[in-house]
Amino acid sequence: MGFHSLKDVLTEQLEDLHSAETQLVTALPKMEKAVTHDELKTAFREHLEETRGHVKRVEEALGELGVTKPTEECKGMKGLIAEGEEILQTTGDPTAKDAAIIAAAQRIEHYEIAAWGTVRQLAKETGFDGIEDLADQTLDEESQPDKLLTKIATGGMFKSGVNEQATRSTTR
Repeated sequence: MGFHSLKDVLTEQLEDLHSAETQLVTALPKMEKAVTHDELKTAFREHLEETRGHVKRVEEALGELGVTKPTEECKGMKGLIAEGEEILQTTGDPTAKDAAIIAAAQRIEHYEIAAWGTVRQLAKETGFDGIEDLADQTLDEESQPDKLLTKIATGGMFKSGVNEQATRSTTR
């Protein structure tokens, strides 16, 4: 491809984001199935629906740039999902495992927020107002799951005794 303009960079970033969001559509049901906390299951299920919408937004943005078949593979998301899948396969206390899954999910959310923020700025710089608006909408949505994951974790899940048990086992 080559980078000869900021539009080329924007196109590459959107193709990468298309791959990232598409990979996440596949990963979220696995995460939902692996967790035990009901509110966490609901959060993953709802974020799956939002993520499907994000894929459509990326496709709309790529269409504005004349790209109909994105070919980029997002290696960053692939790595984050691979790390998350290792956690899904791990055994142990269900609440502790849920906490580890939250940590993996938040890394994914932060990656998405960074990617959409980059797209928004590139779209602004290159005058693609429609793409900038799509990125703004998505950034608003992406920050909500991150906040919700923190709320679930700190709003009671971590206070269930797992931390106390872990402290006792390390001081023996």
